Amino acid sequence: MTRVSRAEPGPGRVAAADRRARVALNLLAEPGDARLARLVADLGPRAVHEQLLDGHGDGGVGDDVAARLRAVDPDDELARAARSGIRFVCPGDQEWPSSLGDLDRAEELNGRGGTPLGLWLRGPARLDEVAARAVAVVGSRSATTYGAGVAGDLGAQLAQGGITVVSGAAFGIDQAAHRGALAARGHTVAVLACGADRTYPAAHRDLLTYIAETGLVVSETPPGGAPTKLRFLSRNRLIAALSQGTVVVEAAVRSGALNTANWAGLLHRTVMGVPGPVTSAPSEGVHELLRARDASLVTRGSDVLELVSPTGTAAQPPRRARDRPSDRLSRLDRQVLDGVPVLVPASTASVARTAGVAARTVEESLRRLTAAGFVEVSDRGWRLAADDPAP
Repeated sequence: MTRVSRAEPGPGRVAAADRRARVALNLLAEPGDARLARLVADLGPRAVHEQLLDGHGDGGVGDDVAARLRAVDPDDELARAARSGIRFVCPGDQEWPSSLGDLDRAEELNGRGGTPLGLWLRGPARLDEVAARAVAVVGSRSATTYGAGVAGDLGAQLAQGGITVVSGAAFGIDQAAHRGALAARGHTVAVLACGADRTYPAAHRDLLTYIAETGLVVSETPPGGAPTKLRFLSRNRLIAALSQGTVVVEAAVRSGALNTANWAGLLHRTVMGVPGPVTSAPSEGVHELLRARDASLVTRGSDVLELVSPTGTAAQPPRRARDRPSDRLSRLDRQVLDGVPVLVPASTASVARTAGVAARTVEESLRRLTAAGFVEVSDRGWRLAADDPAP
């Protein structure tokens, strides 16, 4: 397993008051609130927090927001999270990946967008280090045996290549990708739509516990938060932003995995798709991605590595079939060999007629082919050797 530094909780370069303001705003707002993200980017977290605390004094929405903010104790929330092994990181922390800043420059999607106010992390790995070389592998929850097998192989091959596998810990493709990376003793990151202290789906308790012990569980939703449809859409932008590329393995025409691919495209990340049978509904969305949206077709981990690595560092030679012993023969000898019967020996003249080559030339060629082990000769004539010569 590639060594990753153990994360060290601490304020880094972030002022304590800014951190507390970000925690309070994170507890107030829904993940991916693009308007709030813009305000924080323009004014700073403390200024936004103070303005919202003032309310409007008219008993309206502003006063309701102010009352909710006053009820929040950021220090208490941070302490409670720490007791569950969860830390809060935000822009300015040494552990914060610069790649998340690209979200501020991307268009909104489904009303979601912007750099997170902060993220809640559970696990020993440092977020900036695992995100430095990461690929998202996502797809259908109702994966076929084919899709789960491909996702597992991709997860393992990417992990063996030193790539962190990022996914959403859902049933199907996500689960297979995580397990593939773990089986290869690599690093994997699970990005959740609920609190990092919760297990969703419940059946993946062991998987998420192991990821939290060896890698990282990430959430924009505060601890204790429940998964909702809107939070899954917000979560997808984080999966795309934390990765250099996104691979979709099986996705129907209407699929959350395609939402992640859309985010990857908006962020100018590499978008990749694994083709399935043309008759497979679970692969229909991937095929549309490949046909109409400039996604790159990949079938194995080495394809993905080539696309997300610096130019020339992971280039693959063109694929070709294995060389056969006859490939090293001259064109003439191959032509003569094609005229030699398999079972019943034939005369030189018969081979010459079949091959369309002069008899004298054929006899010289047959003797070369016999010496090389392609042909055997008897009193009855020439025929192919029982076994091909060794390569």
